[in-house]
Amino acid sequence: MQSFKKIKTIITPLDKVNVDTDQIVPKQFLKLVQKSGFGKFLFYNWRYNDQEQLKSDFVLNESKYKNSKILVAGDNFGCGSSREHAVWALLDYGFSVVIAPSFADIFYSNCFKNGLLPIVLDEKIIEKLQLETGDVEVDLENQIIKTNSKTIPFDIDSHKKKILLEGLDDIAQTLFYEKKITEFENQSKIPSVL
Repeated sequence: MQSFKKIKTIITPLDKVNVDTDQIVPKQFLKLVQKSGFGKFLFYNWRYNDQEQLKSDFVLNESKYKNSKILVAGDNFGCGSSREHAVWALLDYGFSVVIAPSFADIFYSNCFKNGLLPIVLDEKIIEKLQLETGDVEVDLENQIIKTNSKTIPFDIDSHKKKILLEGLDDIAQTLFYEKKITEFENQSKIPSVL
C-alpha cells in the first residue's frame, strides 16, 4: 500500500446521497481476483448507456475531471453491501480521497485498509466544497484541506492516520509484531515425544 501525505488537484463533485457499493461497482464486474482493473467499472451504470457509450450528463465523463483525485459526495457514501471492490474501483480509477458528510461503517474501514482517505465534513462545508473550481489540497499530516479561499480542518483517528501516512496494510501491521509472534510460538510449542 502506498503512503499518503498530501495531494493537490481539482475535486470531482458527485452531488448524490446514499451512493451504495453496487452503484460504485456493479455486481456483474466482481469477477476479477486482483485489486486492479476495477476503475473502468466505477459508477458503470451512471457513466454508460445501454450501448456502453459514455453518457454526457455524468460528472466523471466531463473532461475537466479526468485527472481529479478527490471525490466529494453526499451523505451515507458507500452504503449497501460490504464489498471491498468499491474501494478498489475508486483507487484504480485514480481517486485518493473521498469527502462526504458520512460513510457506511464497513466502507469507511475498507478505505483505510486499502489506502483511500475518507474525510467526514459537515454537509454545509461539503456543499461549498462541491462548488470549488480551482485546485484543492488535502494535507493528511496536518489534517487540513486548503482551497483558494479557506483552510478546513478535519478529524481522523490517530491510528488510521498512521496507517495511511506509513502505507501500512493489514499484513504490514502484523509484521510489526513478527518478533513477538515468533517468541510466542516458540514458547507455546509442545515438546515432541520420541
